[in-house]
Amino acid sequence: MKPEELTQLIMKLKDKDLSLAFAESCTGGSLASALSEATGTTDVFLGSMVTYSAQAKIKVLGVKNETLKLFTAESQQVTNEMVQGLYKLLKADVCIAVTGLFGQGGSETAEKPIGTTFISILFKDKVEEYRQVFKGDAQKMRDQAQDFIFNKLNDTVDRHYQHAV
Repeated sequence: MKPEELTQLIMKLKDKDLSLAFAESCTGGSLASALSEATGTTDVFLGSMVTYSAQAKIKVLGVKNETLKLFTAESQQVTNEMVQGLYKLLKADVCIAVTGLFGQGGSETAEKPIGTTFISILFKDKVEEYRQVFKGDAQKMRDQAQDFIFNKLNDTVDRHYQHAV
């Protein structure tokens, strides 16, 4: 998403009086970085926790060690615990967590190839779950994940407010 599109998204969140926070793993802070280039970010954005390691996920976001062992760091279950932990920390109206495999050495399998990404969006007490497989090198996958997340955020806000007009 281009900075001007992100500015439109920020304005939409501001108009609805919504705050936003991220828990980032495979995106490594790129969501926060992209958002910081939009106008009006300070009005809605509370922050981003970059919890790349399992230890950070446990200590910062309260992800359970058992969940990591049972499902791996790159899983929907861990992403859901990340988003819940983020909400406990920052109480943002919209909390988004992302984990995934952007390189070798993770929990890669035939069913979960490199590029597999898990996203959880917590909004209005509900978690929306997404599983996507992105292609390319790590930077391309990060860019695709970022666009996907911002588009889903936009869709989520639209969907929840379409009847409120």
